[in-house]
Amino acid sequence: VSFLGQGIHPLDAAKTAVYLHGLAGDIAAERLSQEAMLPTDLIESLPQAFGVLSSY
Repeated sequence: VSFLGQGIHPLDAAKTAVYLHGLAGDIAAERLSQEAMLPTDLIESLPQAFGVLSSY
């Protein structure tokens, strides 16, 4: 919803959200391992994922 609120086209907003979700999962998996991850670990990795995205 926040991407839509920024005026990003709905399809681009959805693509970006899916990418961020996957990236946050990858970051959490590197830190903890896939087997040990919890959903909250992915949420905690979102700020770092946003940082990666903003560097593009």
